[in-house]
Amino acid sequence: MVFQYNRHACLPSSEELPDSDDTPVDNELQDLIPGLLKATLAMAWPDRMDWFFGVNMGIYYDPDELAIVPDGFLSLGVERFYDEYLRPSYVLWEEEKLPILVLEVVSQNYRGEYTTKKAKYANLSVLYYVIYHPTRRRKPRLEAYKLINGEYQPLQGNPIWLAEVGLGIGMERGTYQGINREWLYWYNEQGERLLTPEEQAKQAQQRAEILAQRLRAMGVDPDSIV
Repeated sequence: MVFQYNRHACLPSSEELPDSDDTPVDNELQDLIPGLLKATLAMAWPDRMDWFFGVNMGIYYDPDELAIVPDGFLSLGVERFYDEYLRPSYVLWEEEKLPILVLEVVSQNYRGEYTTKKAKYANLSVLYYVIYHPTRRRKPRLEAYKLINGEYQPLQGNPIWLAEVGLGIGMERGTYQGINREWLYWYNEQGERLLTPEEQAKQAQQRAEILAQRLRAMGVDPDSIV
């Protein structure tokens, strides 16, 4: 009889690990900005079940170390959902897929976004590292880096094309949850911004109103159509 060693069986599961480090976000933007990116992806990739976007969720990379908690991260090639309980945390020895992108939104209090966290993500071999500094004036507010030969190299542009993701990321003014300000958005290869769920709903409503007007002009009551 040959004994099969299962290394994963000896490691704690996502259900056994803490799902929070009990550290609150510093401000609303650290929740709203990645939340908007996640919601937009869900509309852009409705039929894809091979991606996951985590918001303020712990990434466990070593059973003997505390989780690292980016404001947002994207993984490709993983299950979009586990079950009705979803993911309590992102455990690398269960997922067997590194996040392809991590996002940090800088608050008034630096949390190592340009130093320790950047080094940690590079050591983990996360391909893209994105930093957004909402209040910066003298330097770019949006910075994106790609891991090349073990070091992060800056990427230029707005939007910034992320080839392995198949999308670009950029910033522009817009309205989300009634708040008009600069937000981060996804863009297609032609540089066109992907619509947010709110914008898609508004667009659908406008199309319905135009159709109703055309029907009325033809003498048809749109409310009578089943």
